[in-house]
Amino acid sequence: MSGITGLPEVTSQIQKFWSPMFMDELRQNNMLVNIVDKSYQADAPVMGDRVRISQINAPTGEIRTVGTDADVYDTEALSLSYVDIDINKRISAALEITELSELQSQLGGQQSSIRESLMHAVSTKLNTYLYSLLVPSTSAPDHALTSTDFAASEVSIARKTAAAAKWPTNEPWFLLVDPSYYSDILDDTTLSSSEYGATDAPMVGGQVALKRFGFNVLEDNSLSTDIGYALYKDALHLIMQKMPTFKVSDLHSQGKFGYVVSVDMVLGAKLGIDGDEKCIKWTAS
Repeated sequence: MSGITGLPEVTSQIQKFWSPMFMDELRQNNMLVNIVDKSYQADAPVMGDRVRISQINAPTGEIRTVGTDADVYDTEALSLSYVDIDINKRISAALEITELSELQSQLGGQQSSIRESLMHAVSTKLNTYLYSLLVPSTSAPDHALTSTDFAASEVSIARKTAAAAKWPTNEPWFLLVDPSYYSDILDDTTLSSSEYGATDAPMVGGQVALKRFGFNVLEDNSLSTDIGYALYKDALHLIMQKMPTFKVSDLHSQGKFGYVVSVDMVLGAKLGIDGDEKCIKWTAS
């Protein structure tokens, strides 16, 4: 990379090398992004676009008696449920640097303090935004629960609540908890001892999930103290660019010496169909 000195060349190489690294690091470090539904991805979603996600509602069906009325059947009108997701958010981060060589020297390496700083900022904003959308139902039954500690009884309540809400079982159920709640889980013999059937599950975001009471339990240190979420993946839909956009600009027009490097991505997210019943939230009060 030592022969790359011009601004256009540096920008081109940053987009080429940093974009895929950026997304890999984002997925490795962001638990919630790994879990939520991303089936409706686009290479380059356009700000202002709207994506409709729909599902066919199951018909009621019928049962008839042979020899009485089983020679005929009734039909039902096709019924759909849907949710519209607006691509209306842009998450960005930018840094000012003194010399272009600061970027040049970090282009080809796996480790880049500049890229990692930008990724951390974007990941934090995205994570906070996604969690803000996970607003659980407060009726029939209440999915917003309180607990100062988090032990087997809380996980059991989560399983019962999820089952009563008829969460699908064709995809895993997840439990994301802050370090305090996670410590409670590890201190609970029923949840942590193999003598009670505790086993480990696959890797999610670089972390081995604990398989407990039907949930893949993960620690998310981005959460505040005594906060936890149980969710099914399509509780929340996320549509975002497959690759972020990097740009490097000269600051001379602003009367400054130096450069600014920025990264941004366009996205949209929204609770899924019955999404408020496919997530459960705990807080201490």
